Amino acid sequence: MERPLAPILPGGTLGILGGGQLGAMFAMAARRMGYRVEAISDVADCPAAIHCDRLHVGPYTDTALLARVAAECDVITFEFENIPAEAGRALAAAVPVRPSPDVLFTTQDRAREKTFLTQHGFACAAYCIVASLDELRRAVADLGLPGVLKTAAFGYDGKGQMKLLAPPDIDAAWATLGVGPDGPRQLVLEGFIDFDCEISVVAARGTDGVVAVFPPSRNAHANHILDVSSVPAGLADSIIDEAVATTGRILEALGVIGVACVEFFVTKDGRVLVNEIAPRTHNSGHLTIEACETSQFEQQVRAVCGLPLGSTRLRSPAAMANLLGDCWPPAADGSRRDPDWAAALEVPGVWLHLYGKREARSGRKMGHLTALADTVEEAVEKVTIARRRACRG
Repeated sequence: MERPLAPILPGGTLGILGGGQLGAMFAMAARRMGYRVEAISDVADCPAAIHCDRLHVGPYTDTALLARVAAECDVITFEFENIPAEAGRALAAAVPVRPSPDVLFTTQDRAREKTFLTQHGFACAAYCIVASLDELRRAVADLGLPGVLKTAAFGYDGKGQMKLLAPPDIDAAWATLGVGPDGPRQLVLEGFIDFDCEISVVAARGTDGVVAVFPPSRNAHANHILDVSSVPAGLADSIIDEAVATTGRILEALGVIGVACVEFFVTKDGRVLVNEIAPRTHNSGHLTIEACETSQFEQQVRAVCGLPLGSTRLRSPAAMANLLGDCWPPAADGSRRDPDWAAALEVPGVWLHLYGKREARSGRKMGHLTALADTVEEAVEKVTIARRRACRG
């Protein structure tokens, strides 16, 4: 943990690595609180561009660019983990980076992350780290089938992973995932988990070591992409308590200052197993904007600035539904037509968030809808109906 320092008060300048929707929503929360925000992005046309005071465009490996940004910021955070840890370390030489580049280094690689979890005694799926076809075959012999093979780095939303159901899948999976342009890749083979549901827990840890945890959300996926998140998760108190406690211990073990999300599998026999750690705000936490006294994005601002963490109390049962590019139907000329937002917003208790991305592509996260209701079942129904109306089907 960093030695507690004087808080960075409104009027200060916050930097963020990455220009996607998480960076945009962080910037909105920070500017509402009176901060300046400067983002670093490798593309100019990004969601954060219209919400930041300044956008710096260039590769994350440009040390001169990083030095210029560091000189202008009081603290820097990041909005996604698929950036070089070296960029964070270069910035940290001149300005606090929260969470630290070491947290980024551990969590951006599945092999390092799994090793961290097992070394610290956190329960997760059985796994083997492999770097050759022979190692993969031996791992399958040890773990059995079915299993899930994942690239160690640069995997998200189902990308970089394949199910292995039978022995013939082994060679095909290695050919697809195991060999890149620079040679063999490191992969992680995970044993199959017969799970009941997936949940995620977003939490924050301040410079003083205090941890504040949001209510766990139940997550439903479609085509390996988060589809709907809802709270309360509707699970036994013992499961919720274990997930919350484990999340706090993970943030402490990593030394996180900022916001992170821990994803869990809940097995049919009631075990709670860590799936992944995201060292940032998370898609499943978007509903906190309307549903909680403090959103995950304001909490991120508070944590990295050394301010007291806000209340995570749930105001109301809530649900969030992602809006993917598939919701923009193709027109005859090859373009895509806008969804029917008016029809969606006829559903009471629904909020629309669009990220400002110009091109709607299949599977691309373009925005989300949130619904509040008296019960979680009603919230899920509302947000599902609203999305169906918007997407004209």
